[in-house]
Amino acid sequence: EVQLVESGGGLVQAGGSLRLSCAASGFTFDDYAIGWFRQAPGKEREGVSCIKSSDGTTYYADSVKGRFTISSDNAKNTVYLQMNSLKPEDTAVYYCAAAVNPILLRRWLFNHENYDYWGQGTQVTVSS
Repeated sequence: EVQLVESGGGLVQAGGSLRLSCAASGFTFDDYAIGWFRQAPGKEREGVSCIKSSDGTTYYADSVKGRFTISSDNAKNTVYLQMNSLKPEDTAVYYCAAAVNPILLRRWLFNHENYDYWGQGTQVTVSS
């Protein structure tokens, strides 16, 4: 059974940093992508960043480019999202998700409907 477990959320002041972790288990796929998505109250779920398993190619939403960094530790089966220079508008529940046999198009990778497995989410709150 595939499981994704997020951790690392919390409350931080604007300008601060957090590092989210997504621990994966039960993976037997050779080709997949791990994505981070977020959803604020009353808003649609949006793609933040993703990383491809085979070559580590990364993708970022324009709103977080230069502030967030996605990385993976394959030995630990964990994907991280380092979030720096946080802004109040980054406040949301953050989810990690896995897509099997992904299509390497930005629009495809940032569409949450293309992801097969999801974690439970972790709350990130940025105060002004």
